[in-house]
Amino acid sequence: MLLKTTTASAALAAALTVAPASLLAQEATTNEAETTAETEASPTSGASAEMEANVTADAGAVADPPATPNEDMQAVLDKLAELGAQPISELSVEDARSQPTPADAVMAVMEERGIEMPEDLAGVATRDITYPGADGSQIDARVYTPAEGEGPFPLIVYYHGGGWVIAGIDVYDASARALAAGANAVVVSATYRQAPGATFPVQHEDANAAYEWIVENSGDFNADAERLAIAGESAGGNLALNVAIHARDAELIQPDHVLSVYPIASDDMQTPSYEAYADAMPLSRAGMEWFFDKVFQDPSQASDPRIDLIARDDLQGLPPVTIVNAEIDPLQSEGEIMAERLSEAGVEVEQMTYDGVTHEFFGMGTVVPQAQEAVDMAVANLLEAFGNENNSADEAAMESDAASTDGTEAMPVEGEMDDAADNVEAEPAEEDATTTAN
Repeated sequence: MLLKTTTASAALAAALTVAPASLLAQEATTNEAETTAETEASPTSGASAEMEANVTADAGAVADPPATPNEDMQAVLDKLAELGAQPISELSVEDARSQPTPADAVMAVMEERGIEMPEDLAGVATRDITYPGADGSQIDARVYTPAEGEGPFPLIVYYHGGGWVIAGIDVYDASARALAAGANAVVVSATYRQAPGATFPVQHEDANAAYEWIVENSGDFNADAERLAIAGESAGGNLALNVAIHARDAELIQPDHVLSVYPIASDDMQTPSYEAYADAMPLSRAGMEWFFDKVFQDPSQASDPRIDLIARDDLQGLPPVTIVNAEIDPLQSEGEIMAERLSEAGVEVEQMTYDGVTHEFFGMGTVVPQAQEAVDMAVANLLEAFGNENNSADEAAMESDAASTDGTEAMPVEGEMDDAADNVEAEPAEEDATTTAN
C-alpha cells in the first residue's frame, strides 16, 4: 500500500515571498494535514528507493482569499505587460503566436538585472532535427545534449505547452535546457501539429509518434533508452501523461518516469482554481476557452479521456509521476486532483503546488526562486528514476584508461570526486539547474 503524505510543510517552507495572510492560511492547512497523515499513514511496499505517494493536502482547494503573485513573479508579469502582451482571448491565432511571451519577459528581466545564463545551461549543446509525425510529415524537434560526460546519456522526451495552438520549441527552450543540464540527460523536445490547422486528436497522435521514433533512434542522439522519461508542460503535460498511457497499452518500451508540469487534465472550467484565478495572467479561464475553441471541432470532444484524464479509471500500471503546479493558475485544482487519482490507482506520485507563482513559472529559475525549486524537485526524481547512473559508462571507461596507463588502480581527481558525489547524492541544490524562461 502506498504511503499518502502531504507536501504542505515543504510548500510552506518554499513559499518565502508569499504574503503573511497566505502563509497563515497555509500553516493552518499544514497542521491539519499533518494530523490527518499521522492517522492515515501506512507502510510503503517495495524498495526504499521507490518514490512515496505525496499529494498536496485538500487536493483541488485554493487559498482564501485567492493568492497574489510574489515580488519576483510580479516583476515578470509587469515586464510581459510592458512588452505589449495582450490577453490571448482577445487575439487572433496569428497575433497570439507573434506577441511577446513569458520567455521574452524573463529575458528582459535578466538583462535589466544583469543576470547571465548559468554556465551549465549555456554549455548544453543543441541541434534541430525532424521526426515523422502520425501522418508521415516531417515535424520539428530539438536535441539537447549536456556538456558534462561522454554518454550515452539518459533520455527525456519533452513536449512543450501552448494550449496545442501557440508557442513551440523556442518558447520552451529554457525548460528543456534545464532538464538536460540538471539530470545530465539528452532531452529531445518534440513539437506537434497545432490547431486550428490540425485539430484534436492530431496533437496526441503526433506525440505518440514522436515518442516511438525518438526511442527507436535514441542511439543517434547518444542516448540510452534503458533510462527513459517523458516530460511536458501545460498542454505538453497532458501529452506526457497520455504518451505514458499509450506506451503501456501498446506494450512499447516503458518510461521510468513521467514529469507533468501544470497539465491540462480536465474539461471542467468550474473548479476552485478556475473560479479563483479566472482572470490570472498569463493564463486565464477565457484563455483556456480560446484554446479549446481552436483545438476541438466539436465541444463534446473536450470530455474525451485524453483530455479529461482525472475521470479515467485505467490509470493503473503507469510509471512514477511528478506533477508540478503553480498556485495562481486555473489549472491548479486539476493538477492536484490528477495526482490524487493516480495515487488511488496505485501509481507512485509526487505533486507540489508552488505558492505565489503563475502558469508558465517552471522555466523562470534565473529570476523566480520557486521555479528553481520546482526544477530541483523534478531533477531529483528523474535522477532517482535513472538510478543515478548518468555517467557510469563514462566513469568506468575513464578508470579503465587510467589503470592501463599507470598500472595502478584508477583514482578520480578531486573534481571528479565532487561530480561523483553530486550524482550519488542527487542533491537538487547542487545541480544548479536554473533556467532562463518558459
